[in-house]
Amino acid sequence: MSLLTAPDGSPRHVRSSPQTPVAVIVIRPHHFVANPETAEDNSFQDKMAGAGQEDKVEAYHEVSNVIKVLRSHGVKVHVFEDESCQTPDSVFPNNWFSTHAGGHVAIYPMYAENRRKERRTDIIELLKKNYRVQDIVDYSGFEEDGLFLEGTGAMVLDHIERVTYVCKSRRSDPILLERFCSQFNYEPITFGAVDSKGHAVYHTNVLMCIASDLVLVGAELVRDNGDRATLMRRLKDTGRKILELSEEQVASFAGNMLEVQGANGPFLVMSKTAYRALSGEQITQIEQCLPIVTVAIPIIEKAGGSVRCMLAGVHLSKRS
Repeated sequence: MSLLTAPDGSPRHVRSSPQTPVAVIVIRPHHFVANPETAEDNSFQDKMAGAGQEDKVEAYHEVSNVIKVLRSHGVKVHVFEDESCQTPDSVFPNNWFSTHAGGHVAIYPMYAENRRKERRTDIIELLKKNYRVQDIVDYSGFEEDGLFLEGTGAMVLDHIERVTYVCKSRRSDPILLERFCSQFNYEPITFGAVDSKGHAVYHTNVLMCIASDLVLVGAELVRDNGDRATLMRRLKDTGRKILELSEEQVASFAGNMLEVQGANGPFLVMSKTAYRALSGEQITQIEQCLPIVTVAIPIIEKAGGSVRCMLAGVHLSKRS
């Protein structure tokens, strides 16, 4: 199916949305490995991943292909290389910074000590050079106090309704969340989420995806009836189409997707793992809202994250 046409063959309306980043930042790792410091609370992570050179080479090629596919659809992709052996999770940059309309950038405190080395001044300098950055709010100093808030992994942001959805974990401190919401003008919706084995969901963005007209959410993992009712009520208030995901689909990264802006309009990018986990009816309902583009990243997914984790969205105005 062309990105120019809807499933019924009619032309798609090309539009921009506050929910859709104007560009994305991607980190290409040269020494990929699943992070041993995050294995304790990331049940999505393959503890044995990245032990050999073969996985490192494959991960490099997977990220290169993601870049190629996104650019082929007209997405503006800023690529940074990571040749360090000390930053195993650098392929997931959305955890340490986020960008916001009005020229705001946030830098976040990270739970795992080796993840703190992922922060890069060259990325911030690129943002300041190419986009209108008014201020940078740096929360990273809270690491010394044992307080963590891991960016748009811990928070799923509704840029249209100004709501942030957060599942409770050691990576989303409530004090920092309240401060972020106050400074960036978001309404917080918090909830607990655990799988059937009792493991807490470590990041909200593996549980849910918010696009301009669509929400995918693993509501069944929100075990508390009150939390789940509050979450679903707030999502329904947005007027978006809501697709509920099963625990098995969440485990296959079906919640870890991102709407991005291509040359011919927005589309939803997801991994082939996630796509295969969806039912035919769910795929049809998604495509009624926007096209789907898939990429194969099975090695990267061994580290416990998928496509959305790999893409740090740029929600800033371009410099002329």
